[in-house]
Amino acid sequence: MSKIKVLVACGAGIATSTVAMKKVEDLFLENHIDAELMQIKISEAASRQDDADMLISTTILPQEYRIPTVKAIAFLTGIGKDKVEAEILDIVHNLNNH
Repeated sequence: MSKIKVLVACGAGIATSTVAMKKVEDLFLENHIDAELMQIKISEAASRQDDADMLISTTILPQEYRIPTVKAIAFLTGIGKDKVEAEILDIVHNLNNH
């Protein structure tokens, strides 16, 4: 299984993406997924998507991306967190089977 490169974004690249980073790190650790996480501002996502496999964002996505995206507001609210985690794991599974 190759290392998954994940962009974790929020509006400013500081506060909510830090919370999301921790949740994603924990999720990957629990599921034995080797990943490289990069914390960014959402405005950087378009220029960095070619170097990543997935984008996880705690803010509204301003455009379409070529890589799979996950809206991870649930990591902040706790509502629907299981669904977001399942979506992330599903994307990782699909990436590893291509």
